[in-house]
Amino acid sequence: MNTETRPISEISRRATHILFKEMGVVETIRFLNQFSVGRGDYTKEREKWLGDISLDDAISQIKAGKK
Repeated sequence: MNTETRPISEISRRATHILFKEMGVVETIRFLNQFSVGRGDYTKEREKWLGDISLDDAISQIKAGKK
């Protein structure tokens, strides 16, 4: 067991290298992207495109779109 404490930058570099080697570039990038912090304010943006729609109206619109 290795008890040496390494800097987080070294751990990240090694982990990324292992992921690339084992999973490939595309799957590694997809995996790492799930941990990235988004931008903007989702609540404000959602209010812009949804407005004051009620839950019942939203459900009706979803059902209408499935037909």
